[in-house]
Amino acid sequence: MSDVTRILSQIESGDPSAAEQLLPLLFEDLRKLAGARLAHERP
Repeated sequence: MSDVTRILSQIESGDPSAAEQLLPLLFEDLRKLAGARLAHERP
């Protein structure tokens, strides 16, 4: 189970602190995706 899936399960179960963990994790993944995409762009 990925960290995102685990945290989403915790949110669904009513864990209020889980939402605070989700955004930084998603932001990190989005930065990686954007970096990889930009690396393939023409200057």
